[in-house]
Amino acid sequence: MAKKPKKATEGEEGVEGEAPNPGKKKLVIIGAVVLALVGGGGGYFFMKKKGAGDGHGDAAAEVKKPVVFLDVREMMINLANEPGQDKSRFAKIKVTIELKDAKVEGEVKPLMPRIEDTFQVYLRELRASDLAGSAGIYRLREELLRRVNVAIHPARAEAVLFKDVIVQ
Repeated sequence: MAKKPKKATEGEEGVEGEAPNPGKKKLVIIGAVVLALVGGGGGYFFMKKKGAGDGHGDAAAEVKKPVVFLDVREMMINLANEPGQDKSRFAKIKVTIELKDAKVEGEVKPLMPRIEDTFQVYLRELRASDLAGSAGIYRLREELLRRVNVAIHPARAEAVLFKDVIVQ
């Protein structure tokens, strides 16, 4: 004859019936996550190392063309007056445009009058307070870059670099 199992009380049921299963499940899940992370990281490391050693990375570095810097002529601009200001203020700005390669330089050089015109029109509206501090110069750089790229489209400038900025 088979024996019937005893009914467990509430305290025994919590200790014997349920505690081992959730702990084992959590352990298995954590182990799987750790194994996936370690396997993925190891795979990435070996693939990265293999890609660097096959010589393709060196060829790409040699093919990379040197950047070209194109000077814009020095500009002396009469700035807009601040409210209540009687004396005129001036800015002297010398800018260089960074281009991707010499091919782009050939496309941009004939458009230099257009670039200078866009600079002049924009800069004439500035006040001396607009150029104050590094934040003002950063905003000026971003705006000039945007305007250069509009003027030389479809070619593209990489950056606008300041050689000289004097506000008087």
